[in-house]
Amino acid sequence: MMRPGTKQYVVARPLYSEESFSEEHEKVYRHRKTITDHIRQYFRCNTKRAKTAALSLLPVIGWMKIYRINEWLLSDIVSGVSTGLVAVLQGLAYCLLASLPPWYGLFTAFFPVVTYFFLGTSRHISVGPFPVLCLMIGSIVTRLVPDEGSPANITGFENLTRDEQRVLVASSVTFTVGVMQLAMGILQVGFVVMYLSDTLVSGFTTAAAIHILVSQLKFVLGLTVPGISGPLAIIYTLEIIFNKITSSNVCDVVISLVIMVVVFIVKELNDRFKSKLPVPIPVEVIMTVIACGVSYAFDFKTRYGIDVVGHIPKGYEPPVAPNLPILQETAVEAFPMAIVGFAVAFSVAKVYSIKHDYTIDGNQELIAFGVSNIFGASFRSFVASTALSRSAVQESTGGKTQVAGLLSALIVMIVTLAIGFLLDPLPKSVLGAVVIINLKGMIMQAREIPYLWKRDKPDCAVWCVTCLASILLGLDLGLAVGLGVELICVVLRVQFPRCSVLANIKGTDIYKDRKDYVHIYEPEGVKIFRIPSPIFFANMDFFRNKLIEALGFIPLRVLRKRNKALRKIKKLLKKGDLQWTSKGFLNTSCGTINDSEDESNVEDLDQPTDFNDLPACIDWDAELPANIIIPRIEIHSLVLDFAAVSFLDISAVNGLKTLLKELIRVEVEVYIVACDPYVLEKLHHCCFFDDEVHPSMFFLTLHDAVLHILEKHPAHAEKEHNYEKSGQGRAVFTDCSLHLPVLPHLSRFRLTSDFNHRPYRIKMF
Repeated sequence: MMRPGTKQYVVARPLYSEESFSEEHEKVYRHRKTITDHIRQYFRCNTKRAKTAALSLLPVIGWMKIYRINEWLLSDIVSGVSTGLVAVLQGLAYCLLASLPPWYGLFTAFFPVVTYFFLGTSRHISVGPFPVLCLMIGSIVTRLVPDEGSPANITGFENLTRDEQRVLVASSVTFTVGVMQLAMGILQVGFVVMYLSDTLVSGFTTAAAIHILVSQLKFVLGLTVPGISGPLAIIYTLEIIFNKITSSNVCDVVISLVIMVVVFIVKELNDRFKSKLPVPIPVEVIMTVIACGVSYAFDFKTRYGIDVVGHIPKGYEPPVAPNLPILQETAVEAFPMAIVGFAVAFSVAKVYSIKHDYTIDGNQELIAFGVSNIFGASFRSFVASTALSRSAVQESTGGKTQVAGLLSALIVMIVTLAIGFLLDPLPKSVLGAVVIINLKGMIMQAREIPYLWKRDKPDCAVWCVTCLASILLGLDLGLAVGLGVELICVVLRVQFPRCSVLANIKGTDIYKDRKDYVHIYEPEGVKIFRIPSPIFFANMDFFRNKLIEALGFIPLRVLRKRNKALRKIKKLLKKGDLQWTSKGFLNTSCGTINDSEDESNVEDLDQPTDFNDLPACIDWDAELPANIIIPRIEIHSLVLDFAAVSFLDISAVNGLKTLLKELIRVEVEVYIVACDPYVLEKLHHCCFFDDEVHPSMFFLTLHDAVLHILEKHPAHAEKEHNYEKSGQGRAVFTDCSLHLPVLPHLSRFRLTSDFNHRPYRIKMF
């Protein structure tokens, strides 16, 4: 019963199959573009398209035209200076992760920023070194140029110092990454980042944070630990650190602890009072300046043997060409770096674009980062992306556009060209402490595990496997393993969907899983089956098995038994052991009829039953002569709900046709409802229909099909609801509402329509 005071609506329309709906409602003809049409359109050029292409390749033109000097310039200046100071410090600190001299991090904080200013579509991200990419670069650098032993046998390493060899490796890998990103941008494949889910990226960056933490322990403790790469490198590194921990430099440990405690406390205060602070306190910069002054005043390097940044050369080095043997050696490792760098930058850019209401272009971002990395590699910088903390500084300090980014690059340039010498006495333990304390956000992502376990266990498995694999096997192999597990989870979800048998919610046209509701109506002899996924080669057998399980019989087995019985009956009639009378078959044999199996022409058993040589059709539900027993089928109609089937492949089309034929041959009527027009069109193109499988089995909605079945089989409906009294059980159905006693009497009424060219007539109660 409807609750008092609730609203109802009534819609009167005919009962529609797909054929009848197409006949009554004319479709608009639409020309479907072929591959040739798409290629022609892609390469077609006119003035408007040339202008659009120029603006898309140089987004700076678009936002510079709307730049509000009076409102935005001051904010960009403040943001640029703040971000520049952080970029200098992070450039030096993150360069240690790449196993390179610290000042090369300043190059990465300058050259890619300048290029991104012209080509990037995000106005708020801060381009420069990203710790995860620095660590991945460092693993390649230490593999080809280890701390101990001779470097790899690569042409071009001759007459170069160890640092120069490492810089050449880093710049060559960066060039490869840039070429890959540029190629993906030109080919418009920016969608690849969608295959890296938030869960996978979270697990991967958490594992990267663990790697970064371990890699910085040698600076915090003042130990000499050789760089190790490859699977289980983190285990071997920890083993060396624990073996040498008694040799730690106490001064380094004290400095690191003080820096970490102070920075942590001030960052917490920044977060708590961010609404009241006009600009976050640049605690890293302040502590770095203090540490530099104290180190210089008390000569930490000489007195306590502390490892310091040392001499920072002034100016920039001349361009260098990438090394071809290194490109060939590192191409496989460069690809995950290209994906990770873009994925992280695009994710951060998307957050800020939504917050500030403007659009970003994934393919243009690929082009921007590709060109930035190629340009930066020529001047000895390493792979650039965006650091979350640095981007947060640029946005939170009032940055409006990439003018702030350009000004931050100017600050970095001033340090490189003029005042870099002030950082000479800076202890590396300070940089290591700053890196570690900035890992808090990434490490705290581990708190997602309980949430994921409660909400989505497959996603939790992706997170855990990605994190563990990245920790133990390395970031490159870990990312590949995580991506593989993620794709397997997706395939398994589609391959093994939760199929269900539906039933009608009494008094409505709504159909739900019969296991979930109490007051339901299931028409006798009707089975409604729903598969909530596409049907393709991998899940066709699963779909078939689930459907057979729901039906309670195997159609092919029943068909074969019927054909065997039919063959036996014909043989007995021919011998005279059986005789047809008006009351049915009569056994004329004096003895018992032996049950002999005839296995000839087994393939004929799969064909439709042929009653041509018999005086009448056989009722398979009645008692059969000669001790013949055939399984009875209680179902006369099957409805397949295809509302969630978005596509079928050729294997599914063939398998579905075979299954439908088996059902039709055992006298089960099959109806397919809510089929997507493109799926229906594909079935026509694949010659799905023939003398047995007809287009008339397709209905517009599930309720249309059920009403058609009940009208066609009124006896079953009457039998099911013989308790209904006249005037009781008034049914109101969405899209096909009937003012009549519930379903059993539908066949007595003609459904009418009064909306030939108008929307549904809705009557509110």
